[in-house]
Amino acid sequence: MATSNQPAKASGSYRIGGDLRVDRLGYGAMQLTGPGVWGDPKDPAEAVRVLRRAYELGVTFIDTADSYGPFVSELLIREALHPYADDLVIATKAGLTRSGPGDWRGPLGRPEYLRQQCELSLRHLGLESIPLYQLHRIDAQVPLADQLGELALLKQEGKIRHIGLSEVTVEQIEAARAITPIASVQNLYNLADRSAEDVLTHCERNDLAFIPWFPIATGNLARPGGPLDAISTGHDASPAQLALAWLLRRSPVMLPIPGTSSVAHLEENIAAAEVELTDDEYEALAKAA
Repeated sequence: MATSNQPAKASGSYRIGGDLRVDRLGYGAMQLTGPGVWGDPKDPAEAVRVLRRAYELGVTFIDTADSYGPFVSELLIREALHPYADDLVIATKAGLTRSGPGDWRGPLGRPEYLRQQCELSLRHLGLESIPLYQLHRIDAQVPLADQLGELALLKQEGKIRHIGLSEVTVEQIEAARAITPIASVQNLYNLADRSAEDVLTHCERNDLAFIPWFPIATGNLARPGGPLDAISTGHDASPAQLALAWLLRRSPVMLPIPGTSSVAHLEENIAAAEVELTDDEYEALAKAA
């Protein structure tokens, strides 16, 4: 792998699984694909530029999934960044199937399928071992021990380093941890939707990385005259930047992964790491949703 001495941004760092150090503000690669998260992007060259620029700006954590494209996102990551720098951590997922643009089918957690998808992701990403491999959804039709047992076998074989979960409850996290060590949880969470607050609290208590997807949703908070609007003026920052800054302050285990298909928007998102909310601003936003 290539080497790098990327400085940590103001957002600070976190060690996934206790050993994979990443800057806490990462990048989610779902939007690099075509419309409906399906097929190739309209501008593949721009997608490559986005990925390279993300790393130039200090991003060391990139999240993707086999279902993004499918596999288009993973292939773009390889094209843009392989051979990977030593400090770059790539996470991917398996277990959620697709049938077309915007069509997300149910989970598929059969052990043979998860193994097949892991092998494909290794090939598409150009990796010998996937740093963080996440079960995209738990399949209620397959025993959890079979799903995670297969991932544990892949870990023993050195094909993945750490195992993560996505869209789970506290009870499911604990059931999973009884089977194999879990390093991360990826649930919907943002300033406007904190329905996974109990999961975040559980991750804090157990030092599990919490990866909020759809992190920059602001909802009604960004309305003219609303809480974000007022604070935005004082910081010369966009509501989206403030939403990311709030997440980074909310918890030391929080790893937001805002996604975009444009370099300009990427640069705006990454600049959120430099926004420092006052105590009063943070509390005002915490109470506003």
